[in-house]
Amino acid sequence: MNAFRVLSLVALVSLFFVLAACAAPTAAPTQAPPTAAPAATQPPAAAKVIKLYASWPMQGSMIPEGTAMLNAAKMALDEANSQVAGYTLQLVFLDDASPTTGSWDGTVEANNAQKAIADEQALVYFGTYNSGAAKISMPLTNKAGMAQITPANSYPGLTKKGYAAGEPDIYRPSGKVNYFRTFGADDFQGASGAAWAKCLGFKKVYILDDRQLYGKGIADVFEKKAKEIGLEVAAHEGIESVNIDFRALLTKVKASGADVVYFGGLVDSGGPQILQQMDSQGLFKAGVKMLSDDAMYTDAVPAAVKPEIINGNLLVTFASPALDQLPTDVGKNFYKNYKAKYNADPIGWSIYSYNAMLVILDSIKRAAPKLDAATNVTAKRAAVLDAMRATKDLPGVSGNITFDENGDPTTYLMSGFLFKDGKYVWQKNISGDMKCQ
Repeated sequence: MNAFRVLSLVALVSLFFVLAACAAPTAAPTQAPPTAAPAATQPPAAAKVIKLYASWPMQGSMIPEGTAMLNAAKMALDEANSQVAGYTLQLVFLDDASPTTGSWDGTVEANNAQKAIADEQALVYFGTYNSGAAKISMPLTNKAGMAQITPANSYPGLTKKGYAAGEPDIYRPSGKVNYFRTFGADDFQGASGAAWAKCLGFKKVYILDDRQLYGKGIADVFEKKAKEIGLEVAAHEGIESVNIDFRALLTKVKASGADVVYFGGLVDSGGPQILQQMDSQGLFKAGVKMLSDDAMYTDAVPAAVKPEIINGNLLVTFASPALDQLPTDVGKNFYKNYKAKYNADPIGWSIYSYNAMLVILDSIKRAAPKLDAATNVTAKRAAVLDAMRATKDLPGVSGNITFDENGDPTTYLMSGFLFKDGKYVWQKNISGDMKCQ
């Protein structure tokens, strides 16, 4: 019995351990599945932005003209929704006038150009208004490989040989053309003005200029053509733009027997003051007229001089027909849309500001494949510049635009205007070889 009990006890203990060993193992503590690492946040793709830097005066007597040019440029951008070939265009305007004088300033203009060059999103420099200012910025943008297009510079030496020493090569340190305009230069305008004066029946001209690059340049061209065609030149004198008293000078004009005064200069370099004093000195009553350049084709003149003073006494030349008679669909739409958008007539160089912006938009569009592939600002600027050089038959406000090897348009026109009934009234198309009828 004892042996049996011992064996039974051993059996029971053995059975217990066997059952314990066979029992289901205790489950390991449940652990939360590892949290997946958040996907790395990708930075948004850099916006495809192209900046266009514009530079011209926006002070004093230049406010009407400067505002109209800026409005026209903005309108062209608005019409494109500021988008071209997937790029967003931003216009950055910089005033290049001195706060002290209200006129363009070389130091300010140089700083404006340098700001544009330093901005790696800037691919075009849109300026200047004054030809003298262009002499400052052109070498800078040329060296940077940046396209520059002007809404108003007309001094021939910026693009053509035969004027000041070294021109135009001194503005092209890279040896390549990067500067463009969509209208005729002063070699065409000055000669056209002289031929028109001859056809109007004037016999003797007294020439004045403001001694600036633009004013003296166009006056010199006028004088040369006048002598060629037999229009007597009584004298040619320069004035200081800071002067406000021209009575002594106008006494000389009156004594010379001249029947027309040709003024090469700007609104802010003496033009309105000379008109006022021609009236006060009795020159207008004596039948003497003023003939001037495109810079005097602006509403800033009748804003500075009573319109009744200059009615019938002021003639100007400008590189366009009357703005309400532009010959192309682009020009007609520009005039209509500008009036509707700004509740005002476009004036002066606003049409060529619009024209220049059309060139910019078209150049960027054609350059887009190269822009997309470019990896640095140098390549991007080169793409736009190459496209601008290749502009051909682009519809513009007064005709198709094609650039020659110097960046000048291959075709252009010139008109004569008379200030009459408080506004500039188109008279006829003019040219240096026009025949008098």
